[in-house]
Amino acid sequence: MASQLLAVCFGASDPPSQARFWSGVLGWPMVDDPRDGVAVLPSDDTGFRIRFVPTEVPKAELNWLHFDLTSKSFDGQQQTVARALGLGAQHFDVGQLPEDEHVVLADPEGNEFCVIEAGNNFLAECGFIGALSCDGSQAVGYFWSKALGWPLVWDQNEETAIRSPHGGPKITWGGPPVRPKVAENRVFFELAPPADGDQQAEVDRLTSLGATRIDTGQGEDGRVAMADPDGNEFWVLTPR
Repeated sequence: MASQLLAVCFGASDPPSQARFWSGVLGWPMVDDPRDGVAVLPSDDTGFRIRFVPTEVPKAELNWLHFDLTSKSFDGQQQTVARALGLGAQHFDVGQLPEDEHVVLADPEGNEFCVIEAGNNFLAECGFIGALSCDGSQAVGYFWSKALGWPLVWDQNEETAIRSPHGGPKITWGGPPVRPKVAENRVFFELAPPADGDQQAEVDRLTSLGATRIDTGQGEDGRVAMADPDGNEFWVLTPR
């Protein structure tokens, strides 16, 4: 049985402040769990938490992953933008054109995200977090589809997207060109086998799908560090 996507984790210089920001933007409750650290928990069908972990690694480039937040109306989009700016976000230039209708922002530690215009058909069935939009190859989209057991919902022109059968956001990969990876990612996935699963068996399964183990032991709480076929780090936790 495939692991669940337990959390999307962000390295942060001030995890509690980052959690307060995203709790305010998303309307999700904030928790400080002794096992999993500072996080915000979904109040909808998103299916994963957002966790913030301390890091001293400076942010030097665009993240490989960003959130696309959806809007039900133009006014709703403007309200989301205003709420984020009021909490400490800033407008951010990634080369968007004047005619583009989405709004690009960055959170207080520079993590980019988009507030998508109303009427976006691709995200029409998704919730407030419509997508985890990733820089990545077609092959890595196929890998994550098998890793999580989520079906492909888009596969055209080397662009891919998957979505949980239970709903929630899509995870999308834009295809080539894929930016060269020059440093350890500040955003990464945490996976966990089901409560009756086996961590080592899951590590072996993910390796057979194309992942690489990138440590020689286990990290905190027995977490195993791995990398997907594009080199993006992720953790496999003990069964949950």
